[in-house]
Amino acid sequence: MWSSNYYYVIVGGGLAGLQLALEFSRDLFFKGKSIAIIDHNLNNPANKTWCFWEQGAGKWDDLVTKHWDKAKFISSTTNKTLNLSPYTYKMIRSVDFYSKAKKELEATGDFHFIEDEIINIDPVKMKAEGLKRGYTATHFFDSRISSEYLDDPKSSTIFQHFKGWVIETENPQFDKSVFTMMDYRLKFKKSTSFTYVLPLSENKALVEFTFFTPFLTEEAVYDKYLKNYIENILKIENYKITESEKGVIPMTDYPFHLESTPEITKIGTGGSWVKGSTGYSFKHTEKKVAQIIENIHAGKKPSKDLINKRFNWYDGIFLNVLQKNNELGEDIFSKFYTKNTPQEIFKYLDEETVFSEELKIMISLFHLEFIKSFFRKIF
Repeated sequence: MWSSNYYYVIVGGGLAGLQLALEFSRDLFFKGKSIAIIDHNLNNPANKTWCFWEQGAGKWDDLVTKHWDKAKFISSTTNKTLNLSPYTYKMIRSVDFYSKAKKELEATGDFHFIEDEIINIDPVKMKAEGLKRGYTATHFFDSRISSEYLDDPKSSTIFQHFKGWVIETENPQFDKSVFTMMDYRLKFKKSTSFTYVLPLSENKALVEFTFFTPFLTEEAVYDKYLKNYIENILKIENYKITESEKGVIPMTDYPFHLESTPEITKIGTGGSWVKGSTGYSFKHTEKKVAQIIENIHAGKKPSKDLINKRFNWYDGIFLNVLQKNNELGEDIFSKFYTKNTPQEIFKYLDEETVFSEELKIMISLFHLEFIKSFFRKIF
């Protein structure tokens, strides 16, 4: 098998791989260096919706489809509107991100998109073995996910799995100024499950039924609950489905990042970049990429200081509670959103708090099961 030589090889052309490649392309330090982006399915990326919060203007604002300054949290006992300022909740369509990234990267002449599946990376030979050929490089950035997390007794794992419909109505039905973060009025039995609504206009919205559970389910279940929510909760009789999306995101404290070596940096989900307790990844990826660039400039290992162990520990305890007692989700999130301000919540989830602020969050969530999970994690 013959090989192609590159300065860097990025394995995976998803969110993490492309954000990393874009930052390389915008930094003169990497100008003229040949970089390969290798993915087994480059031409048909999944169409997804990515959402995140941030303060003020951001580097992706030209791609933002819609943004909101207010959110709703709804449970069986609570209906609360959250004023997010100075934060804004923003939505980006993955197809727009992929299109922009590919166009910008190809224009540099330094980046090479290759459709192949990498099956192994040899750190001694500095060679990635693909099904089509081999690729040598000075360093590899690898987004592949190890399946070992599914059987690891020390880590806690649940899955965020969902299906969403973009629906359009004949008459105005939605308040486009406020989105619904979580609505627990409709739930799958004994589970953490809720509906998420992003109104795109008065006549159009993405309605998504979401599970945070140790189990997966059949597609017909999502359809049943989506239909029920639209017709019986939103009271919409006449609508048409114009788009559909679905996905599965592992929410875990499994230490994927420990698989990084001096030769290979694990990135994306495969590098523990997805926030374990929420499944959010867009802004976390931006921060991790910035740290990688800083590390390379400083002559450090690219993976240095990418993971905050303290927050990984918090996420692990939370995930363990939901793994062992999945029916507690509504109660836990109700406490989270009613006993803390949105600003405190976002700062905590962005891992920008100090311990006193984190302690306030922990006290607000208090339940005996958190104590049990704390000791399970220790022993």
